[in-house]
Amino acid sequence: MASAERPPLYLLAGGAASSRGGDVLLRRILASLGVSRPRLAYVGAASGDNHSFYVMISAFLRHCGADRVTLAPLASPRADRAKASAMLEAADAVFVGGGDVDRGMRVLRERGVVPLLRSLHQAGKPFLGVSAGSIMLARYWVRWRNDQDDSSAEAFPCLGFADMVCDTHGEAERWEELRALLRLLPEGIVGYGIPSETGLAVHVNGRLEALAAPVVRLSRRGGSIVDLGDLAPDYPEK
Repeated sequence: MASAERPPLYLLAGGAASSRGGDVLLRRILASLGVSRPRLAYVGAASGDNHSFYVMISAFLRHCGADRVTLAPLASPRADRAKASAMLEAADAVFVGGGDVDRGMRVLRERGVVPLLRSLHQAGKPFLGVSAGSIMLARYWVRWRNDQDDSSAEAFPCLGFADMVCDTHGEAERWEELRALLRLLPEGIVGYGIPSETGLAVHVNGRLEALAAPVVRLSRRGGSIVDLGDLAPDYPEK
């Protein structure tokens, strides 16, 4: 598939919709993939392939229109990389689940699947992330060598399929972690805060589309983090 035909990346925050038994946004995204009831490969690296979490999320994805949701096991040091790779290649789309971003990226690198994921993305396979999975699809995230020392914060690279940085469902803390990340990156980079139950589509031409509700935009100017105003959705939910 030519790069111009690649579908957008979908970066979702997740939220309370799952507890209400439905998610209009996720239903719409799955229906847009061009396959009736798409088969999903589930990447659970950020949660350590937690089985209970996988069962819960996969049931919700099927409720929203997916067919089979198959865990591509990667977290265990004994994981069969060939088996996981075959699952990723066979799926209609790849779903990157939530958990801890640092842990998830470490697993993907240690298992050597980053080049495969990158080639699948470049070939046009749809990717969806939720929560930590969305952050992993972007360029960078932040960690602290010492949780008690703000000066120990450091940025680390993620998959970089989306040429931007983002955070998800951090509205209650005023995007504290996203602000910390922006302080570590070159001035002028825009960080996107994706509130709960909303999302961001990253189109192949670089256009960013807020999904369902406005997405926050922050950037560093000198020593301050400034609010650039929200990115409004083209088609807000009613």
